[in-house]
Amino acid sequence: MNIELSRASAQEAGFSAERLQRLVDALRRDVDRGAVPGAVILLARRGRIACHEAIGFRDREAGVPMTTDTLFRIYSMTKPIASVAAMMLAEEGLLSIADPVAAFLPEFAEVEVAVDSDGIAATPLTSEPPRRPMTIQDLLRHTSGLTYAHLAGPRLKTLYEGAALDEEHSNAEFVARLARLPLAHQPGTTWQYGYSTDVLGRVIEVVAGVPLDRFLAERIFEPLAMRRTGFGPVEAGCVAEPQVEQATGKRPPLRDVTKTPIWLSAGSGLLSTAYDYLRFCQMLLDGGALGGVRLLSPTTVAWMTADHLPPDVAFGAQTRAMFGALAPVPENGIGFGLGFAVRTQAGRCALPGSVGDYSWSGVAGTYFWIDPREELIAILMMQAPNERMRYRHLMRALVYQAVLG
Repeated sequence: MNIELSRASAQEAGFSAERLQRLVDALRRDVDRGAVPGAVILLARRGRIACHEAIGFRDREAGVPMTTDTLFRIYSMTKPIASVAAMMLAEEGLLSIADPVAAFLPEFAEVEVAVDSDGIAATPLTSEPPRRPMTIQDLLRHTSGLTYAHLAGPRLKTLYEGAALDEEHSNAEFVARLARLPLAHQPGTTWQYGYSTDVLGRVIEVVAGVPLDRFLAERIFEPLAMRRTGFGPVEAGCVAEPQVEQATGKRPPLRDVTKTPIWLSAGSGLLSTAYDYLRFCQMLLDGGALGGVRLLSPTTVAWMTADHLPPDVAFGAQTRAMFGALAPVPENGIGFGLGFAVRTQAGRCALPGSVGDYSWSGVAGTYFWIDPREELIAILMMQAPNERMRYRHLMRALVYQAVLG
């Protein structure tokens, strides 16, 4: 199906063209001074594209200019897509988010929970049984107790690093290795970023009976005409690359997209373009449908984009440092739904937005948010891992200052 989103002038979309140019100019200045190689920005409002700009270089060292159809490693912007896939299965009655993960992945039936994982790495790690089972809801909202190695305490980190959790294993093999490790926290008690969505990806495979890449392609990408989104492999020349860093003389290490992936990571594995990702976002903003294609009901989208964090939830030690002003913590007025950070307060956050806007980002520099009140979608694509926080903040500030009506 051909689902094209039409263009509008900035004024027709309720932006000031002069003020919107501030965002483009700011990015161009930073490209010119060598801060970042390039970027693609895409803003849509009221169902029409008001700005779609390619700035700088797809590959600075090769002298290849950025284009609006450039592919990006979107890393954790994969997570909302996998979350939608899981909720599609829930709507079909094939799973409930209240279900224990072990009902689909028996390897989690005997999982233990680490005790004092922050202790000295050289001393043994003790564990205890979970006080309740890890659920599908826990995977969706990052309260499963799973973590990433670099976010784990010293003792648990040693176990994670020794488990060979790498890209050389299938989803089934990856999850089997992960399930042998203790959880970092009791399920439901702590918002902890980690492999939750990757485990969700394996649940999707088991429930649907097909590999994750096939399910996403047949049930989401093809229906929404996201023609260039997938796990790869692709030719290197069509993908944005980070620039060589002066301090190291090397590019930051990102996934090699020219190789056929073995691990189909539901948490970080997809490649996409700004326009393809807009189709996905517009589907959500329109209540689960785009054009004549419906993936979810409006009630499910509203449910996913509500705050699902318990009132007494704790937060992993590095949450605030990792996400800054956009961390899903009470002092920022931001919670977390089923796959997205969700703004819950009009104030508190140091960055502009609306109550009910929802968002997420990728470690290499990609970022998006959807603001239902303003009928706004904003997408930033770049591959600049070390600068990602600055540009998430810049994007928020300079988009909202341009909204006039």
